[in-house]
Amino acid sequence: DGEAELVRLGRRPRVTSGLGSAGSGQQSVTGVEGSEDANSYWRIRGGADGECPRGVPVRCGQAVRLTHVNTGKNLHTHHFPSPLSNNQEVSAFGDGGEGDQLDVWLVQCSGTYWHREEAVRFQHAGTHVYLSVTGEQYGHPIRGQREVHGMPSPNQHNSWKAMEGVFIKPSPTEPSRHDEL
Repeated sequence: DGEAELVRLGRRPRVTSGLGSAGSGQQSVTGVEGSEDANSYWRIRGGADGECPRGVPVRCGQAVRLTHVNTGKNLHTHHFPSPLSNNQEVSAFGDGGEGDQLDVWLVQCSGTYWHREEAVRFQHAGTHVYLSVTGEQYGHPIRGQREVHGMPSPNQHNSWKAMEGVFIKPSPTEPSRHDEL
């Protein structure tokens, strides 16, 4: 299916079970600190063109989809206000890794490839916002979880790192560094 990796991003965006988002009614994506639960893992897949072969490093500027491992829903954004900050809502959308064109994100990093534990940004291909998390926290029933949303410009709230996961060794024709995503 074009799967490249299984990663958990710093600040740990996770899908919240059974809670619809304000505005769209799609499944919420929240941020948690230091969580060890399985709801924080995302599979990196190719963008709309499907290109993201296993073992080939993800290039800076490449279009990807981030698919939640437990639900099969894609990280998604659209023109709905987020419930706490009034930024752009980010949700989990689709079934079995198939959603729509609003599931595609561009990897922004320095250099040629996205390297493990180096800062990266995800800019939405359709609406151009950046995947972000700030200090807004939900109350009951998901107390302490932070709102994940889209912001219009790059800043300290939208820098992410791949903290842990399954990192596929690049094929022999790729660069010799072995920590690419």
